[in-house]
Amino acid sequence: MRTIAEINDKIRTSSAVVLTVEEVKARVVETSVTQVAQEVDVITTGTFEPMESSGAIINLGQTDPPINIRNCWLDGVQAYSGFGAVDLYLGASQIVENGDESGDRGGGHVIEDLIAGKPVSLRSTGLVSDCYPRNSLETTISRDTINQFYLFNPRNLYQNFIVGVNGGERQLFTYLGPLQPRLGNAVYSNPGAMSPLLNDPDLEMIGIGTRIFLGGGIGYITWEGTQHFPLQKRLPNRTPIGPAATLAVVGDAKQMNPYWVRGCYFKNYGPSMMIGMGIPLPVLSEEVVAHCAVLDQDIVAPVVDFSIPRRVRPTFGLVSYAQLKKGRITIEGKPVRTAPVASLARSRQVAQQLKQWIELGQFTLTEPVASIPMDRAFIPQDVWGSQINLD
Repeated sequence: MRTIAEINDKIRTSSAVVLTVEEVKARVVETSVTQVAQEVDVITTGTFEPMESSGAIINLGQTDPPINIRNCWLDGVQAYSGFGAVDLYLGASQIVENGDESGDRGGGHVIEDLIAGKPVSLRSTGLVSDCYPRNSLETTISRDTINQFYLFNPRNLYQNFIVGVNGGERQLFTYLGPLQPRLGNAVYSNPGAMSPLLNDPDLEMIGIGTRIFLGGGIGYITWEGTQHFPLQKRLPNRTPIGPAATLAVVGDAKQMNPYWVRGCYFKNYGPSMMIGMGIPLPVLSEEVVAHCAVLDQDIVAPVVDFSIPRRVRPTFGLVSYAQLKKGRITIEGKPVRTAPVASLARSRQVAQQLKQWIELGQFTLTEPVASIPMDRAFIPQDVWGSQINLD
């Protein structure tokens, strides 16, 4: 029907027709897949959810005399420093180590502060050598006083995920938040039908080099994400029935906005980071629109019992996102209230913001340089270690 180059020409002349994925779903109901495919050039998707497998690369700039940093803490959160003299990697889920009342802070909060331009304390020790005679450094850094500061996230944009419940007798604290005993609540993390990868189930419109909305700035897909599992079982509409594809992404954090990158903390579990991410899908065929027409009632997720401390936990079957978003599901005849960890409102805002950028000519599309592999199996580590304390 059209090419990415042709779409970009229309973007530059402000003549491209852009709809959010929710607008497309509504338009398809009113008209048809064929008509929408003829009229629309780009479809924007979005999500705003916790993505703990994220972090920031930071280059401090060298001191005088030089230092080879081997231990480093930013506002009490340890950063990895084993790959360059003044290069650091700050993980979003790394915990604060100072033991004070700020123990609910982590790497995601420090990253948010740096993006916001706030000062961050740095304490480090160095490996002394003839090249690097300095043995320690204490200073304050900010977004504007460091060379590079960019997000490099090994696993973002889960194509689907699980619904967490607790069939046990005590409250559990998980990466989905608190789960009440005796099926007291159910928590899900994916925004469902507006989520980017559920609208491109076989990853046909994206690939390595695809330009995306990342944290309020521009980012790029760099590789498959860790735990990428595209061989997950799928429904006839090609959406997976559980965790499936993931993506690794990169973007300049100096251009990001703290509204879209927020440190968060899950009680008695640990810190993480909420990130706004959006993917534009070029309408190159009717199939693109057909995939984007998928509705919440057509997408399911497994209800997983966290009270069983195993890698493979028992499930209570599958539920649709339409059921989840009603605020209550039924498990074994019992009504269970539901709540999302993702912000559905901000997920919608991501798609709207990306749409506006494209309409203003501020964001053009890119041709992928390679496809994301769709044949990756999941390889577990079946090794029994120390005993788990279940008290």
